[in-house]
Amino acid sequence: MENEHRKDYLSWESYFMGIAQLSALRSKDPSTQVGACIVDTEHKVVSIGYNGMPRGVDDDIIPWGHGEGLESKYLYVCHAEFNAILNTRDGSRLNGCTLYVTLFPCNECAKAIIQVGIKEIVYLSDSHSEGIEFQASRKLLAMAGVKVRPYHGQELTITVK
Repeated sequence: MENEHRKDYLSWESYFMGIAQLSALRSKDPSTQVGACIVDTEHKVVSIGYNGMPRGVDDDIIPWGHGEGLESKYLYVCHAEFNAILNTRDGSRLNGCTLYVTLFPCNECAKAIIQVGIKEIVYLSDSHSEGIEFQASRKLLAMAGVKVRPYHGQELTITVK
């Protein structure tokens, strides 16, 4: 019928995870690109972020490897979730929101997620689940009552030409 809408449109969940996946493509990290999208209860995008160096830091000078000591990227990179929280113009708008993220959050990001009042996390990958910082993250999130669940929506392939 000509009055019917199309049936193959994205669900809200697939749409928001797609935004997180697209945001991850902004990351300059050669091994791990992570994106995040924070959404309010009315399905409005509140903020987005990706993993990268802090604003004003020349990312051609800072190391991007897994090196030791001061040569490790982990000492310098801001995670996608953290950036999405910081990119919000009004932090109070995060209370009760849902975070869509391409990689399960570490313990440091979990603390920030809890502090701003995000109530749910939907993650695409949990590939670092054995790491102690991710085990601590799960413990923190559970104690704070933040709902955590894997993404089960459409598998999206984002291609940018």
